[in-house]
Amino acid sequence: MTPRIAILGLHLEVNAFSPPTTRADFEQLSWLEGEALTDAGRAPVSAAPGEIPGFYQRMDATGPWQPVPLICISAPPGGTMAPGIFSGFLDRVRQGLAAAGPVDAVYVANHGASRAAEEEDTDGAILALLRDLLGPAVPIVGTLDLHCNVSDRQVALADLLIGYRTNPHVDMRARAAEAADALRRILATGERPETHFIRLPLTPPTVTLLTAESSPYADAIRAGVAAREADADLLGVSVTGGFAYTDIPKCGLCVWASARPGQGAKARALAERLAADIWASRAQLTRRLTPIDAAVAEAVATGGDPARPRLILADVADNPGGGGGGNTTALLAALHESGARGVVFGVLVDPALAAAAQAAGPGARIEAVANATPGPFAATFRAMARVRAVSDGQGVGRRGGLAGRAFNLGPAALLELEGSGLLLAVGSLRRQLQDPAMLELLGVEVEAARTIVVKSRGHFRAGFDLYATPDRTWEVDAPGLVSPVLARFDFRGLPRPVFPLDPGATWP
Repeated sequence: MTPRIAILGLHLEVNAFSPPTTRADFEQLSWLEGEALTDAGRAPVSAAPGEIPGFYQRMDATGPWQPVPLICISAPPGGTMAPGIFSGFLDRVRQGLAAAGPVDAVYVANHGASRAAEEEDTDGAILALLRDLLGPAVPIVGTLDLHCNVSDRQVALADLLIGYRTNPHVDMRARAAEAADALRRILATGERPETHFIRLPLTPPTVTLLTAESSPYADAIRAGVAAREADADLLGVSVTGGFAYTDIPKCGLCVWASARPGQGAKARALAERLAADIWASRAQLTRRLTPIDAAVAEAVATGGDPARPRLILADVADNPGGGGGGNTTALLAALHESGARGVVFGVLVDPALAAAAQAAGPGARIEAVANATPGPFAATFRAMARVRAVSDGQGVGRRGGLAGRAFNLGPAALLELEGSGLLLAVGSLRRQLQDPAMLELLGVEVEAARTIVVKSRGHFRAGFDLYATPDRTWEVDAPGLVSPVLARFDFRGLPRPVFPLDPGATWP
């Protein structure tokens, strides 16, 4: 029998402190319905989430199947979905399944940290709808971002949930392939996994969740993978860091393990061991950021000494990849005023400034005004500048999580600020700087920079790792909507007590 597999997904990482996410935000990144979803899954390059081509490629490689593409939408991280978007998404799922007829299984490619005006647990609501429409017999397997928030309802309704293992995220295709293999196995054997799930009262700052280095979090992921590889009864192990800024009750670091029917005790033992190890070492999941003045001083020293290793400064609190506006100027202003040489700064999100530079054209001298109308944490910045280059902002990534994927900065420009010589990349759409190609499309010779400033939290590390070693990659304590200093936020829905906000939090 050729299995008919329904495919759907919703990718949005919600920061409840950011402006609402609109329909236009989805349409500017990726909104795919019906056969357009299959086309994107089999296209050599697309803007669809990496799981979509990963799932199609694995299913195509492992035998006959019939995709039943429903809908997959994705938007840049931002605020709560505006009214109507999520209910409309559910309507499209309902209508698509009604039109498609019976399906044998479902693959759900969700980010896992979304939230809508109508529903806080959007991921659970999607699975509930699928179960209502399809019943308990149809297998459902899903993939989730490492920064997902997981509810008990999700675990109860899905047969298997698979979290990313890497941060920066470079394994989206691999996890989707794992989901494809899981669906093939369930359909072939009829065996439905048994899962044990734990949510810890722990919301580590996202900068502590890198997986290339040793940490309680990264070590738990590696230990889980090793345990699964050593025991054929274990069918899946996930350790996800959560996303506190979504500010809902299901936020928190989660551990879950799945096993063959009758082997649930193994899943329980593994999940409890990993969770206990993380909790015992929770104090290590904190991070001291570099003050702006210290970061600027090092940029000045680096620019004045060719023998000094290159420096990367991460403006982590204004990461568009976590809901930041990409428009704060505190670090930019400090670097410009310092006169630090050899600085490349990107990407500052300001559609009006990008439009002014494009209108003036390459070679023109303009007054560069960023945030002419100030916003939260986004002070107005002014400097005379020369327009070095302009672009439509569209390109294809070449490293890390964007490798081989289309990206779009919107109308963009490269400005050279007078006095400091700082090169400022300006874009129109909220996108984090995670791939050198985003600067290269504006003619920047990244290799020639002495200090590279990225508005990104961590994904830049997989794209820019060839330019600076970890000890020369500094996270700066500048203001923004995604500051890793969680005590600066007025959380309303986050479960309390929770570490590190509440040092006395206990578990179990």
